[in-house]
Amino acid sequence: MGWFEALILGLIQGFTEYLPVSSSGHLAIGSAFFGIEGEESLSFTIVVHVATVLSTLVILWKEIDWIFRGLFKFELNPETKYVINILISMIPIMIVGFFLKDYVEAIFGSGLTIVGCMLLVTAALLTFSYYYKPKAKENISMRDSFIIGIAQACAVLPGLSRSGSTIATGLLLGNNKAAVAQFSFLMVIPPILGEALLDGLKLMKGEAMSEAIPMMSLVVGFIAAFVAGCVACKWMINIVKRGKLVYFAIYCGIVGIATLVFSLTQ
Repeated sequence: MGWFEALILGLIQGFTEYLPVSSSGHLAIGSAFFGIEGEESLSFTIVVHVATVLSTLVILWKEIDWIFRGLFKFELNPETKYVINILISMIPIMIVGFFLKDYVEAIFGSGLTIVGCMLLVTAALLTFSYYYKPKAKENISMRDSFIIGIAQACAVLPGLSRSGSTIATGLLLGNNKAAVAQFSFLMVIPPILGEALLDGLKLMKGEAMSEAIPMMSLVVGFIAAFVAGCVACKWMINIVKRGKLVYFAIYCGIVGIATLVFSLTQ
């Protein structure tokens, strides 16, 4: 992987991690376009995922600071309840990550056909959340946190957007737009870091990262993903507040159909 490919793929990861269009699906499409696969793709994926987590910490720093200040008061305050909700949301993805991920990947694979199909599912979910208007709630409950967590766990399928699934599910449950967007971005931090750790251990069982991809490419990809992630995270929160997710549904539908046509004609 050269620096130019790393730049493009880093930008793709940074933007699509927060926009509801599936970062895993777009990375798979981009990697296939550049002919990148195997451990080279895995090592790069680890680096850009860490970069997008750091972009979340930067953009949502005030919210994270608020959470930790309240948490270390060691009392059942709103901040502690928020952390409890995040922990509850992690239960489904932990079960899938530790026990079912390899099984799911073995069944569904990670080729462009499944990416195209899941992009269409993402489009349908975003469309439904745009037109369905449930009774509004101000606070995300423990029950809602768990259901949103189930949506996140389902997004292990490439092409099914993690942010799209969690935000759309939260909106369908009647949660406040700004609150569910913020919750969606914060709840994803532990799973992304956990996934990066597991992939890193998997990679170390093979050849070293430095042998798989040049260091310059990793640095370029990291910076591109970080900068794009900062822009996309801030932008996405404003988009959700304005309720414009239907445009991403149209985009996912077009890309999903194009991906399916391409994969089926190869």
